[in-house]
Amino acid sequence: MSKNSSKWAIGALIAGIAGYVGGILSAPKSGKETRQDVRNAAAKAKSEAEKKLKVAHKELNDLTEKAKTKASSLSKKAKDEMDTLVSKAQSAKKRASELLSAAHEGEADDKELQKAIDEAKKAGEHLKKFLASYDKTKTTKK
Repeated sequence: MSKNSSKWAIGALIAGIAGYVGGILSAPKSGKETRQDVRNAAAKAKSEAEKKLKVAHKELNDLTEKAKTKASSLSKKAKDEMDTLVSKAQSAKKRASELLSAAHEGEADDKELQKAIDEAKKAGEHLKKFLASYDKTKTTKK
């Protein structure tokens, strides 16, 4: 997913949530029904964040495995850079895994989940760029 489409998707999600909450608050329901609807909406948002974190976790896992297989053919400088990126990716993957467990147990808040999603995406993007530049360099040398 490109940066623009992911920004658009996040914007659409936020707008949808805002519209939903606005609709709930202005609906002619009892307080008890409205509170239940708000709880349901919050649970749904948390579930969506967990799904995004699971996707980021899997992507980081795949990228780190790919990076490890390519590491043996790298120069010292490139290998050091790759090791640093893989270490950061593994750290983000571990944090994502911990937060997935905490969210499943109801112990993680939305800010923690979003931060972990952002960290995982950032680590994945850096590793993707490195692997792409490695593949490009390897292709031009042939």
